[in-house]
Amino acid sequence: MSKQNQYIRWFEELTINDIPLVGGKNASLGEMYRELASEGVIVPNGFAITAEAYRYMLDQAGAWPRLHELLDCVDDNDVEELARRAQQARDLVYAAPLPADLQQQILDAFRQLQQQYQEDLTVAVRSSATAEDLPTASFAGQQDTYLNIRGGQALLDACKRCFASLFTDRAIHYRLDQGFDHFKIGLSIGVMKMVRSDLAASGVMFSLDTESGFNDAVFITGAYGLGENVVQGAVDPDEFYVHKPTFAKGYRAVLRRTLGAKKIKMIYSDGRTREPIRNVATSNYERRQFCIDDAEVLQLADYALKIERHYGRPMDMEWAKDGLDGKLYIVQARPETVASQKVGNVLEQYQLKQVGEVIVKGHAVGSKIAVGQARVIDSVAKLGSFKPGEVLVADMTTPDWEPVMKTAAAIVTNRGGRTCHAAIIARELGVPAVIGCESATTAITSGSLVTVSCAEGDVGKVYAGRLDFEVKHTDLSQLQRPKTKIMLNLGNPELAFKLSFLPNDGVGLARMEFIITEYIKAHPLALIHPEKVADAGELEQLQQLTEGYAKPEEFFIQRLAEGVGTIAAAFHPKPVVVRMSDFKTNEYATLLGGRWFERDEANPMIGFRGASRYVHPAYAEGFALECAAMKRVREQMGLKNVVLMIPFCRRIEEAERVLAYMAELGLKRGDDGLEIYVMCEIPNNVILIDEFAKLFDGFSIGSNDLTQLTLGVDRDSEIVANDFDERDAGVKTMIKWAVEGARRNGRHSGLCGQAPSDYPEMAEYLVEIGIDSMSLNPDTVLLTTQRLLDLERKLGR
Repeated sequence: MSKQNQYIRWFEELTINDIPLVGGKNASLGEMYRELASEGVIVPNGFAITAEAYRYMLDQAGAWPRLHELLDCVDDNDVEELARRAQQARDLVYAAPLPADLQQQILDAFRQLQQQYQEDLTVAVRSSATAEDLPTASFAGQQDTYLNIRGGQALLDACKRCFASLFTDRAIHYRLDQGFDHFKIGLSIGVMKMVRSDLAASGVMFSLDTESGFNDAVFITGAYGLGENVVQGAVDPDEFYVHKPTFAKGYRAVLRRTLGAKKIKMIYSDGRTREPIRNVATSNYERRQFCIDDAEVLQLADYALKIERHYGRPMDMEWAKDGLDGKLYIVQARPETVASQKVGNVLEQYQLKQVGEVIVKGHAVGSKIAVGQARVIDSVAKLGSFKPGEVLVADMTTPDWEPVMKTAAAIVTNRGGRTCHAAIIARELGVPAVIGCESATTAITSGSLVTVSCAEGDVGKVYAGRLDFEVKHTDLSQLQRPKTKIMLNLGNPELAFKLSFLPNDGVGLARMEFIITEYIKAHPLALIHPEKVADAGELEQLQQLTEGYAKPEEFFIQRLAEGVGTIAAAFHPKPVVVRMSDFKTNEYATLLGGRWFERDEANPMIGFRGASRYVHPAYAEGFALECAAMKRVREQMGLKNVVLMIPFCRRIEEAERVLAYMAELGLKRGDDGLEIYVMCEIPNNVILIDEFAKLFDGFSIGSNDLTQLTLGVDRDSEIVANDFDERDAGVKTMIKWAVEGARRNGRHSGLCGQAPSDYPEMAEYLVEIGIDSMSLNPDTVLLTTQRLLDLERKLGR
């Protein structure tokens, strides 16, 4: 390297081994620019100003002795003193002049970059510390970045500000906390072409699920404008998941998506202020649309997989879409440092034992529960009033808040998504956080006792008062698997990734009804025939639900496919048995628009439900939408582990009609490995099991309905509730006959009712009669597994 350019390294000259010279961020950019361009990963070009330049500048200014005076004995527990010393250190560094030869090298490199892009180039000036983006410590957001820097003099000033940011309060505190020496760390600066995402969109993505650590998904967030809003948590972004194993097999489908509010976007300033960037409100149209389309989501997933494969570990990446050339760029990639660092095989489960009043809801970060007094903080200046062990409630957080965040019992914010600053730090600290609540700072009162729960799925909740909860720790490394397969009952897709870590053999009952109720909310026929909905208010709600979809039916198909697909992906390649809809008429009527399509029945439990609906003119169109969604899950998403199951199938003739209709709709049993089970929950299913076995691949015994119909007890009736007992000798005999009949015909037998979850003796009985599998509620899996292992040992199996 000639002396003329001794402090400049172009990205094409750098590799990941150059961290001591240019820091983690720049070394990674150089590595990707050199090695991944041939694989189609686009990184904007730029150059690094080396950490030696930082040291050279301070050498020439004679600044080291004073910096040692300020920092050698700083106390990170004295927040005010730390802030005073940090400000003095920054002032000292910023006042140090850039040596003339260093200035010239920076300006020469800038001119060369301008010539490459042949445009009125603006650049991003990004800090890259030599202890940054390491596999065990992210240093995320500790130093400053400056965007939309135009012209040589503005660039030189931004560089000085970048150098000074090595001594922000948060950076000093973080280094002390992590055990890094202030003077063994240098600061490099990355100068790279600005991607014009101010005219498009940008965001953050991870090559695993950040909340559960589930490694088979790419998690992408995005919003309009420059990416700082997503990183800082100033905006609630769109979210997308892509399933890695099926993507690798050539299936190109978004697994799941969630529309974010995206209320603001960061754009270039109009020149009327000194600031080069500013935030503006997004339009209603922008808020109702996803910031990128499916093809772009899939391209980003492709980038993520290539980057992860190259580095050989889970990665945290920032992306940006250029509104001028339409291309997607990677502007940062670093090791993911939280979920991937979890060691051991101990399952930690938090569970609320009480219900309470929900004050606010938002995105759950982590899966823990915490109780504490709330402290609403509306500015950095008031952080001194925060006491350790309190629940931090704020509009949003920035890296300056980190010294306080590490002492909080939990964190709650108005704004932000699951990849924002507050979420990243909460994960790193192992603190539960509820992000993006919108009204937390007004709805929660300082000094009030609250319970913060992130243990109930993707939605985090803040409850009034103290609620009891328990924490279970289970060492899974020593847990053997019983010969009887243990499967899960599951309806909520939000819990799927986390529950996949339970020892299991798949999902024995994925309830479609939960997905329809929670994520669709509308009756399928109301979406197909809105002209029959004779209520203006309901019509307006239907229109709001389906806004942005080509047809209302597509809304139903996509939402149902994504819900089922998420569960199937979480347990892939294990079987996931999806029960087609089994609402009763009174339950269907409660869906939006449902009352216009459902009749009153005296006893819905034995009325128009299950298989009888599917080929009936009153519902066949609705069943066709269900089948279209399942076809999408298997064929477009590639989740062939989905097994379909027909509930409440009364007669052989009915089964034949349903299977023929499904074949017409593209779901023919046997095609592309499709298996179809039937619920064995009507005495006739047991009596004619040899005939049903000719039509279906397996039987799932529904103990609730089988008990109801064997004993003649309406399970909705409180009067005869005491007579409802799955342990009755007659019911057990029915179950035994079903298991024996399935075995006789070479068909799978399982049980998916409440009985083995509620009664240990029923689980033991099922093992004794040789059932193939039982599907349990997740909270009973570990205990039941232990019992089955003991029983199998006694039985000599």
